Amino acid sequence: MSAAHWRRAMKTGTVPAAVPTWVPGASQLQPNTPQPHALKRLWRGIQAWQLVTLIVLLAVPFVATPFLTFQVASQALILGLIALSLAFLAGYGGMVSLAQMTVAGIAGYAVAVLGTSSYAEISLGWRWYVAVPAAITIAVLCSAGIGWLSVRTEGIYTIMITLAIGVAFYYLVLQNYSVFNGFQGLREIKPPVLWGVNMRDPLPYYFLCLFWAVAGYGFISYLVRAPFGIALQGIRDNPRRMASLGFNVVAHRVAAYAVAGLLAAVGGVLLAWYNTLMSPGSVGTGWMINILVIAVLGGVKNPLGAFLGALIFVLLQTFAIDIINRERFNLVIGSVFLAIVLFSPDGLLGLWEKLKARLRSRKPLTSHYRRQP
Repeated sequence: MSAAHWRRAMKTGTVPAAVPTWVPGASQLQPNTPQPHALKRLWRGIQAWQLVTLIVLLAVPFVATPFLTFQVASQALILGLIALSLAFLAGYGGMVSLAQMTVAGIAGYAVAVLGTSSYAEISLGWRWYVAVPAAITIAVLCSAGIGWLSVRTEGIYTIMITLAIGVAFYYLVLQNYSVFNGFQGLREIKPPVLWGVNMRDPLPYYFLCLFWAVAGYGFISYLVRAPFGIALQGIRDNPRRMASLGFNVVAHRVAAYAVAGLLAAVGGVLLAWYNTLMSPGSVGTGWMINILVIAVLGGVKNPLGAFLGALIFVLLQTFAIDIINRERFNLVIGSVFLAIVLFSPDGLLGLWEKLKARLRSRKPLTSHYRRQP
């Protein structure tokens, strides 16, 4: 969809011809300038380090042990995908939501209730190719509803509304036994067997998680450069100005929540298959805060930051308990989080950008000058 079509679809009214419809960061190309196809633009946007990273990720299960492949790499990809939904909202929309793990939990519970689990009296027994799209659709609609309730507020009020929704869902699944089986949750939630391959085996499950993680990263990387993403960033910086230009601020924000809900829903289904269960502990306040920590650790201004933060979190979660007491694991996470926030508010990727800028500033400047004849 072109920028002109998107503006016509999302505007609240007619903008006078004298008012420029410029959005911060928008392209300065003339309307008649031919633009390449979307796939060509996406391919041209791929950088060398991204290809190298993809090759390394493809090689991980062939050089790492099954424990590292499944317990560390797959879990990091799943948590990174859920954290990416929060990073998209916070970094490009200016909306901090603590309900992303709740949306993931809704998708996980939905695939357990609609599909198969160890509780046949609760689960409906739908086929996975019907249950999974239905679960994702339910989660996306719930995410859009959460956005519709919270986008009319800003700052701490948005955080408190999303936190209240997450806590309400936690107590709902904790106390309801007819649908969610209460404290015990729903067990034996397994991925399908495709062409004789058990998708929960370390190798195929890793590639399943990698596919959706790369798809989510590519989708967000493309979306933030599309007209919708540019308009969303303009709303983040100055919602009043964007509203005066005719953009529907509420509609854009609710749509951003729906996009974030799609990412979180896919991550929720993968998480349910990873743990083979959904319980109230999966959607508690602890995990809501963990997703926020993961997003901030890596940096919310780059889609890659969510996966980097997830990798660090999972590594600490997996190996730190061998060094210190299991009960003091949160102290380690909190210390790492505090150190990164103090030295780099933009996370690890922000720290890397500062380091590169400092190295550039120390390069000799003689090459920029030429001897006059």
